[in-house]
Amino acid sequence: MIALSESFWKDRRVFVTGHTGFKGAWLTIWLEQMGAIVKGYSVDVPTNPSLFEIVHQKLDVQHCIGDIIDLTHLQAEVELFQPEIIFHLAAQPLVSESYKDPVKTFNTNVMGTVNILEVIRMTDSIKAGVIITTDKCYHNQEWLWGYRESDRLGGYDPYSNSKACAELVVDSYNNSFFKTNNSKYVATARAGNVIGGGDWALNRLVPDCLNAIENGDPIVLRSPKSVRPWQHVLEPLAGYLELGYELLNESEIHASAWNFGPKNDGVVNVENIVKKLYKFYEKESLLEVSDEKHFHETNLLLLDTNKAEKLMNWKPRWSIDTTLMKIVQWHMAYLNNENILDLCQQQIIEFIGED
Repeated sequence: MIALSESFWKDRRVFVTGHTGFKGAWLTIWLEQMGAIVKGYSVDVPTNPSLFEIVHQKLDVQHCIGDIIDLTHLQAEVELFQPEIIFHLAAQPLVSESYKDPVKTFNTNVMGTVNILEVIRMTDSIKAGVIITTDKCYHNQEWLWGYRESDRLGGYDPYSNSKACAELVVDSYNNSFFKTNNSKYVATARAGNVIGGGDWALNRLVPDCLNAIENGDPIVLRSPKSVRPWQHVLEPLAGYLELGYELLNESEIHASAWNFGPKNDGVVNVENIVKKLYKFYEKESLLEVSDEKHFHETNLLLLDTNKAEKLMNWKPRWSIDTTLMKIVQWHMAYLNNENILDLCQQQIIEFIGED
């Protein structure tokens, strides 16, 4: 548990890219709660409303606007801050957007990763880096078993493919620069469909469903039978933090790729997720299936997390029902104008206590 404790993170200097996004905001809250000195670097606030904007004035976190494509600016901000570790979450994260603007997607997700690795390589204070990619980086053959970290990378759409490319970039830097003299320790993290309170991104199932419930509208599903590994946002973040702990302790075996996925009950289809949400809201399900032609989507994607469970003692903690109840709790608190930072911190405490 030391990897998730104040005794390890207090006063450590941590640089987080993409801190204004859904996962980035939760990670920033968690790090600040443990006493870390945090600086965030993001190109903008991606949604309105935004978890970051709700909580950031109450957090003792440095906030910097900047694009990871701008290597000069990025390098200057990192040099000024002198972090020990970088958590790289900044990305173009949407499959649908990647079809609209593939050039921006590849620039941000591939060259942005190159720039982060260059900054790690050139900054003496940095000992470790955790590069966040996605479960969609695998060459998906819709197997009935989970993908392992050693399985073939690929990606049908520009977003997924750009994240597979980012994985290859990290592997190249590890082999070319970091592992040759054990000077830096860099790893990648691949997570399933991450859900939780404070996600307002477009074209994501849970935010769309919550909006529909709130407005009394039916939720329109593209692929109701598609199966995904659903997990609360704190699950992979715990993995990132544990991975950061190992890398800062100069564990070479951890400078590799890692999967973070849910318990077996979290591997369910889209329709069941929606029905469970309606149930927890105590409302009758209002479902419709879209007959419009959409971009390519896979029907099945599973992750094998044995590596993280065996070598890092990481394990998923919350069931899918607990996850969805926590989301409903969070959303109702937001609608009732309650203190959201306090709620996030309380949910983190509850999560850590689930051992």
